[in-house]
Amino acid sequence: METEENLTCLHIKLYHPGSFRGQFGRLPQGRRHCHCADEPLRFGRDPQVCTFELPDNRVSRKQLALQAFRAPVVPDMLFALQNLSQKGRMLVDGSPLGYLERAELGDEALIAFGEYEMLVRRERGEAKDKFEVEFEILGAPPSAREMVAGVAGMTPVPETGSGHGADTYGFPAELSRGPLETDETLMWRSSTSEML
Repeated sequence: METEENLTCLHIKLYHPGSFRGQFGRLPQGRRHCHCADEPLRFGRDPQVCTFELPDNRVSRKQLALQAFRAPVVPDMLFALQNLSQKGRMLVDGSPLGYLERAELGDEALIAFGEYEMLVRRERGEAKDKFEVEFEILGAPPSAREMVAGVAGMTPVPETGSGHGADTYGFPAELSRGPLETDETLMWRSSTSEML
């Protein structure tokens, strides 16, 4: 008698303020999707190269990839996220992740890019060559929920907006507009004059 394999499952909860416009309409909702562990799970605008399409012009052609891997002393299937987008910024548990950089994900991780938030929770399994993915679309950003309020660097945001002078991810509003240029010479002169 054969026993059914217990697969690792990635529960991916997605939020976008305009999700009613169909950003998530092409994701397999309401059922688990089986995926080979040796292939990355790619998200982006281009259905030719991505496993899951996000049809939004503000999403990169290839936005991000989730890759399964194993560590020598850990029996569980683990996952890493790679930022495939050269535009915009991506945050993983409140920390920036640059283009082509990777971050190992724990049992739960909050990923943010553009106006999108993705809460990824890993349910452990025993299978070594495949895993499952299950999607859920949220009506409120997961960063505002109590279950992720303790994630390092994340500031819970009220559902009504971004709060007092902060953007969606808890950064001061002036920082979310992009990098600020500074003149290091002026900063050095002002700090040395304060010391005198």
